[in-house]
Amino acid sequence: MAKEKEILTRFLGGESQRSIAAALGVSRNTVAKMVDAFRKEGLDADAVEKMSRQDLAERLFPSATRKVGPAKPDFEHIHRELLRPGVNLKLLWGEYSMDCRQTGLPFLSYSQFCKQYSSYVDQHRLTMHIRHKPGDRLMVDWAGTAMPLYNPVTGVASKAYLFVATLPFSMYCYAEACRDMKEESWLNAHVHAFEAFGGTTRLLVPDNLKAGIISHRKYEDFIANASYQEMANHYHIALLPARVLAPKDKAAVEGCVGQLTTHVIARLRNRKFTDLAEMNKAIWAEVKAFNDAPFQKRDGSRTSVFEEEELPALHVLPAVPYEYAHWKRATVQINYHITLDYQNYSVPYKYARQKVDVRYTGTLVEIFSNGNRIASHARLRGARGQYSTITEHMPPNHQLYSEWDGARFRRWAKKIGSNASLVISRLLGSYVVEEQAYKGCLLMLNLAGKYGSERLETACGLALQRTPVPRYQLVNHILAHKEDLAAPHVARPNTNNNANAFVRGASYYGGSCHEN
Repeated sequence: MAKEKEILTRFLGGESQRSIAAALGVSRNTVAKMVDAFRKEGLDADAVEKMSRQDLAERLFPSATRKVGPAKPDFEHIHRELLRPGVNLKLLWGEYSMDCRQTGLPFLSYSQFCKQYSSYVDQHRLTMHIRHKPGDRLMVDWAGTAMPLYNPVTGVASKAYLFVATLPFSMYCYAEACRDMKEESWLNAHVHAFEAFGGTTRLLVPDNLKAGIISHRKYEDFIANASYQEMANHYHIALLPARVLAPKDKAAVEGCVGQLTTHVIARLRNRKFTDLAEMNKAIWAEVKAFNDAPFQKRDGSRTSVFEEEELPALHVLPAVPYEYAHWKRATVQINYHITLDYQNYSVPYKYARQKVDVRYTGTLVEIFSNGNRIASHARLRGARGQYSTITEHMPPNHQLYSEWDGARFRRWAKKIGSNASLVISRLLGSYVVEEQAYKGCLLMLNLAGKYGSERLETACGLALQRTPVPRYQLVNHILAHKEDLAAPHVARPNTNNNANAFVRGASYYGGSCHEN
């Protein structure tokens, strides 16, 4: 108790135990217990006077004063553990209390645990790692203020938009000027930010702009743009867009946008840029100075915190950076090819006449059916009408389907006339793989339905006079401009003089097995 010294002082002064108990408001048993302990220890009045109250209590009742208080947590360890993904104070308090139970020691309540940790952080001038973890998330946005970019010839100014990416743990920033805020600029800026940081985070927190998020309703899962989701998958980063009209969900980048508006846009306001690369070079120099500037209320800078604590926690970049891709819907032709920018790419023949999704970059064309990739080709460049055909995509015996083959096109052309028959034969023989000609044959023979068989026959004759192997474009041009109507009688061709034609022999097509 707290009145040991006062009880003994009154007792040594000659007061009775009853009067001491009444005066100090304690029980007579307490006074008697105190006096007995005093006599057993053999103390005198001088010793009692010299001893402090705490020392006196420990001398008289040593066992009672040896009560063990709550075990003190290792807050240095706790502060480090909070940097790890998924770790919070509640989890660490649970581990601390479990250790105390196993050793039989009393422990702090959760509220006292949090209070003492907060005091530890304040005393050591640290930052509480409760909301953000190093390498956990990256927040991105466009700055609201545009920068003028001048045409070097006309001097007319256009807008350049500032992309900003911020790591909320260290507040380390990246910024880049773009000519527009379209999807390709948006995704390329992300790729450049990842490369500047030297890694990626677990989460990516964008705003709900259409270049990234198509739909984000309150009670439904968000729908990401296909290319944006593909980019996130490439870097193994999960999209977590901010809630609609909830800027606090990405407060770190919102704050940095405001600060960079002053530290970058305002500082460069008097410089006249005519080249985007030059503008970005100046922006990066200002952003570096911004990141290197010391914090006002804590030790270090954005750069030092990033390099010491956040950079080691970032995920490793993939070996190949993401390349922006376009998507389109296409129909597989009867020749088991799809057409993209006037070039043709094969798919397995079983997908003929089906709808497929085409993903294409500057170097690669990929074809998907129901989410599964069924073909991949290097992007064709140069003259139009080229074919990229994979042997495995061809049907057995180079036949697409029994009802669509070279023999059928020949029979159809023969009904129109000898000129049309010769054009189709030469067209079929002009390709390395006959099936590549099916699309052109079909287009050409369908002209009979639009202009009539007689006009098509005449047009084919005129076309043969101009080139050994006429194509659809030439025959269609003759018919569309009515050149066949103004032409004199066109003689039937000499089918034996095929010196300039690219026609395979009859044995290639089965010889006498063909229909007449």
